[in-house]
Amino acid sequence: MAILEIKGLHVEIEGKKILKGVDLTLNSNEIHAIMGPNGTGKSTLAQAIMGHPRYEVTAGTITLDGEDVLEMEVDKRAQAGIFLGMQYPSEVTGVTNADFLRSAINAKREEGDEIPLMGFIRELDKKMEALEMSEDMATRYLNEGFSGGEEKRNEILQMTMLKPKFAVLDEIDSGLDIDALKIVAKGINDMRGEEFGCLIITHYQRLLDYITPDHVHVMIEGRIAKSGGAELAHQLEEHGYDWLHDELGIEPAAEEQEA
Repeated sequence: MAILEIKGLHVEIEGKKILKGVDLTLNSNEIHAIMGPNGTGKSTLAQAIMGHPRYEVTAGTITLDGEDVLEMEVDKRAQAGIFLGMQYPSEVTGVTNADFLRSAINAKREEGDEIPLMGFIRELDKKMEALEMSEDMATRYLNEGFSGGEEKRNEILQMTMLKPKFAVLDEIDSGLDIDALKIVAKGINDMRGEEFGCLIITHYQRLLDYITPDHVHVMIEGRIAKSGGAELAHQLEEHGYDWLHDELGIEPAAEEQEA
């Protein structure tokens, strides 16, 4: 079983404190969801785990199976088994989806043990069919001209092809209609197992209607303010975040901007 452990994590952006002591432990074979109002640091947590240079870790640790993640470059974090499904994926002109995926898979393998071309094509075709993606998505440039729904399905395609130990999915449900939401949810559910753990960052309950999380955490003002089971997401959907502020005796911030 793999373990991704975050202890006392503090993160700043351009001198502004965003995360103020996050503690979170993820085991493989678990799905965790993080919810919270805008501006509480949910996306900051995702970017800090993956190592975006704009996000400065000022205190705390992130370890993967005991190894110091913060000492790893971004590509080494990916090779170690961490995947980030981005809220706004970047376009890469001149690199096809298929070429990007094959290169990413081979980067995780030893030299001389590259994935055979035909084996790669068969697996890619199978995964794309499961996600109801058109065949031309393989030969289109990475995210160039993709609709929001195509981008999100493509992030799930990358996840299922790369088979990470842990996936951090940042608002993977944003902008999806109900049919696309069900397909994305199925892709995540199909990955569930002993070798895979997932952290889903979302504003809304609706994705969790199709993916039952083992743990739900609510982030407020840069910290995990409350944790519980799947029922916690239903309580938030019913009562809103004001209910939690009142329960915990926390004054909501006057101004919040998603970080």
